[in-house]
Amino acid sequence: MKILVINAGSSSMKYQLFDMDSKAILSKGNCERIGIDGNVKGSSGQNSYNFKVKMDNHIEAFKVIKNILTEGENKVLYSLSDIGAVGHRIVQGGSTFTKSVLVDDEVVRIIEDYAALAPLHNLAHIQGIKACTEVLGKSVPQVVVFDTAFHSTMPEEAYTFPIPYELSKKHNIRRYGFHGTSHRYVSAKCIKLLGKEQSKIVTCHLGNGCSITAIVDGRVIDTSMGLTPLDGFMMGTRTGTLDPSVVTLLQRKEGLSPDETDDLLNKKSGALGVSGLSSDDRDLTLAAEAGNERAALARKIQQYQIRKFIGSYAAAMNGVDAIVFTGGLGENAPDIRENVCKNLTFLGIDFDDAANEILIRGAEGEITKGNSPVRVFVIPTNEELIIAKDTLEIASVK
Repeated sequence: MKILVINAGSSSMKYQLFDMDSKAILSKGNCERIGIDGNVKGSSGQNSYNFKVKMDNHIEAFKVIKNILTEGENKVLYSLSDIGAVGHRIVQGGSTFTKSVLVDDEVVRIIEDYAALAPLHNLAHIQGIKACTEVLGKSVPQVVVFDTAFHSTMPEEAYTFPIPYELSKKHNIRRYGFHGTSHRYVSAKCIKLLGKEQSKIVTCHLGNGCSITAIVDGRVIDTSMGLTPLDGFMMGTRTGTLDPSVVTLLQRKEGLSPDETDDLLNKKSGALGVSGLSSDDRDLTLAAEAGNERAALARKIQQYQIRKFIGSYAAAMNGVDAIVFTGGLGENAPDIRENVCKNLTFLGIDFDDAANEILIRGAEGEITKGNSPVRVFVIPTNEELIIAKDTLEIASVK
């Protein structure tokens, strides 16, 4: 079966088409700047494409995807009827969805109800579902896969925030966690590499957005992101965990509204805010090497906080068997991995410098020596494949 995976954002629609018999990616790309000036880039087979096209909404964007897949030099399908099912990434499933489900009107309604917890994401995801229905019709099954679902095994003491309990229940305020499909994928691979189901693993998804998760026997017991992806440790433009008084002080001193505060904490803080230069670690690395002290400080803060989270999760799990690095930074920044691991030697990590240096650009492997009691792996993530697999499983029994 051929599965189309869709990840719709507020002004974008990413897509990947899988042949699930071979697990091969037939085509992938991104419709960007929907409703603005429109741009599409991607690849089909050996062909790459990058072109401008006007797309006023997600339905028009999906029609562009249809044309790429079925017409011209980038064609990989005879017709849209070759698509057996569509899988959608959904950021926020709240406490309702603990696994992937088939789309129906009630599912869409609940996703919309949770939009207040992820306003930039859930409403865009619904647009993606509606666009697929408009173009493909209702006969093609659609499946939704939630970022939050993998984290639904957290115990109450881990997901409950210490505010008045009645307010938590009234407003669905709790720790949900995100990047769930990534943590799910790399932890499953790590369990196979360890060769045992009973395991204590810390998975580190490091990119412009970052999260760290504690996983015992394949089940999440804690994760760094909370009610929203703002929580945790410092990211590209997000603060991570703050003393709440920082927020109220800034609102009073700077006269910030809730929306302005949200923008400041999510889009203007983190590595960008500290460095005053960039949210991209590659830029910060070059600047730090050239003597930019604020760029160096931004990198030190993030690496320090990553170590703190790993150490705290080792305590929460009463031990750790393995640590996994994934995501753009986790997979491609050997110096970050070295800094983190060489400052966690109390765990017994016996770091392998040579292995660490060569594991970049999609390479998978171990960066600890054979006698290390805690093993450390670099495992490239594949969230889209997880979505495709769930979609195939659920659509096949429809």
